[in-house]
Amino acid sequence: LMEAKESFEDYFNKIPEIKYEGPESKNVFAFRYYNKEEVILGKKMKDWLRFAVCYWHTFRGTGIDQFGGQTMFRPWETEVGSLANDIRRIKVAFKFMQKLGVDFWTFHDRDIATEQETLIETNKRLDAVVAEAKKLQQETGIKCLWGTANLFGNARYMNGAATNPDITVFAYAASQVKKAIEVTQELGGENYVFWGGREGYQSLLNTDIQSELNHFASFLKMAVAYKKKIGFDGQFLIEPKPREPTKHQYDYDAATVMNFLRANQLFEDFKLNIEPNHTTLAGHDFEHDLLISSIEGKLGSIDSNTGDVMVGWDTDQFITDLNKATRLLFIVLKQKGLGKGGLNFDCKLRRESTDIEDMFLGHIGAMDTLAHGLRCAAKIVEEKYMEGLVGERYISYSNTEIGKKVDNSQTNFEDLEKWAHDLEKEANTLRSGKQEKFEIIFNQYLSQQTLQCINLSLIHI
Repeated sequence: LMEAKESFEDYFNKIPEIKYEGPESKNVFAFRYYNKEEVILGKKMKDWLRFAVCYWHTFRGTGIDQFGGQTMFRPWETEVGSLANDIRRIKVAFKFMQKLGVDFWTFHDRDIATEQETLIETNKRLDAVVAEAKKLQQETGIKCLWGTANLFGNARYMNGAATNPDITVFAYAASQVKKAIEVTQELGGENYVFWGGREGYQSLLNTDIQSELNHFASFLKMAVAYKKKIGFDGQFLIEPKPREPTKHQYDYDAATVMNFLRANQLFEDFKLNIEPNHTTLAGHDFEHDLLISSIEGKLGSIDSNTGDVMVGWDTDQFITDLNKATRLLFIVLKQKGLGKGGLNFDCKLRRESTDIEDMFLGHIGAMDTLAHGLRCAAKIVEEKYMEGLVGERYISYSNTEIGKKVDNSQTNFEDLEKWAHDLEKEANTLRSGKQEKFEIIFNQYLSQQTLQCINLSLIHI
């Protein structure tokens, strides 16, 4: 392994600053579609997308999986566990983000600062690294999108954190989240995320679900109270996931989380951070939870990754599918953006992608795919053609009196029964859903936008 250099500048000296070169570019270290200052539907691309690099996969990932050990050996990791190494790593991270050209980053508390023997010592280490991160934020202009606490890695959390049957673990988790909220506020974080990786069960035989859900609600209510007490104005987010590492997680999907929040008078205090890979693990379409939460006004931020349908676990892959990216950005555009949220790359390199340059390539590919998707989605929104076709399927509700009454909850079964008797023949007339037509038109937007980008690039040349 290379020896760690004192100057973190040297680690990426062979990588150029990543810039926009247009769709005709063959340079893999350049953007073909992400032109951050370009205005799309009245807003700059960078403000629609609000890209963030996640610290855990990008700078703590080592290639370990269920069947094999470390494959990624980084030259700056020479004194793992030491304060010097934690500080060096955070400097390397900001240099990486600068060259990549992103505006935000995200972190877990234990990613940036190695856990120590006691909570006091751990918090002291965290404060030291956060002070360095704050300095680097000021120097680079890169901001904190969100912070969170790792309540799943340490063995103490094997039975959960906020749902742990042991009050001492519950209290330790509360102390850890308290500190994580404080340092997120110190770094100007715009959000704080709760992901209950071990808030669930492996067996119902030894689990009191009602007790655990009550404790989880109490934990979140205390977090809300503390947020208000210290004046943290960031948005609280919950990230749904159906399973892994537990067999069943209580924050299974968007609908489950929103129901839990409503039942516990927490609905106004939280939005959702949706990870599409988690959505597909729950058995839904890629964009399902994005849409379900957006309909409720609760889509706060997105962990913009994807999974592998051939693998049964959370693979956290960089998104390179234009179809998926367009569906994702269509929802973002329809709700006028993500507000304080953004597109966080909760993505890890494949175990076999071991070079430093691969760290850049994974992000470049995903950023370009999402930027391309933004362009396609903008065209769909702007033309409103597909929206009109969808509207035609439901037109009987808007152009009939009985349909209007249903929409306004002003009718009843008796009235509908009379309507059904009078128009029984029409009710038995089959009306095609035209799915294939929608798919063709959607794909036309993808190909047409690609050609338009290439033609514009050629004009500029």
